[in-house]
Amino acid sequence: MQNLNLKKFFLYLLIGSVAFSALVGIGVILFGNFGEFETKVLLTAFTITVTSILGLACGAFLETGRGRVLPVCGIGLAILSAILWIILIWNGTIQNDYFVKTLMSVTLLSASCSLISLLSIAKLDKKFLWSHYAAHASVWTLAAILLFLIWTKIDAEDNWLARVIGVLSIVVAALTIMTPIFHWLSRQKPEGEEIDAEIARLRARIEELEKQKAEIPQNAD
Repeated sequence: MQNLNLKKFFLYLLIGSVAFSALVGIGVILFGNFGEFETKVLLTAFTITVTSILGLACGAFLETGRGRVLPVCGIGLAILSAILWIILIWNGTIQNDYFVKTLMSVTLLSASCSLISLLSIAKLDKKFLWSHYAAHASVWTLAAILLFLIWTKIDAEDNWLARVIGVLSIVVAALTIMTPIFHWLSRQKPEGEEIDAEIARLRARIEELEKQKAEIPQNAD
């Protein structure tokens, strides 16, 4: 129920931010007044919209019950990223280099957690599980390299890192496209196999319940 409420919260937040942005845009078109304040308001609404999308991805994975640490970290990082972006938007130009690096790092990590959470929602057959591990490896390797570049002064334009970043980006994009297809293919099982799989799940659940029952202390007569 808590996971469902969290998912609904980000969904309503997304709807509200998009509706608010639309109203501001309509107001600007009708009245023709688009200054610095209106720009900051729209950027804030856009930030909230992006945060809602990232939170929805993490919340959807959290709702499956197949993971907790990753989506919870993703939600926390997305909220922190939104706060830092709003501070930057309303404070103007910030000269603090540490603040900018922290902002970019938190944003990168929140996006990585959300992407992995979204891909992890897919239920994959054993023959497609390699894509799940490949997604983790490529996303986190790419994130680590980008974090390294953010916090160091190495220029990746003429460096082998640029080639590695390009290759990893292509791999991440390919896996993001293929994972939903693998999910669909994993559902295409013959009826007999689906029944056998359901029987196996029920037997495993019965065994688990029997173990829990055996651990319950018996009341003395």
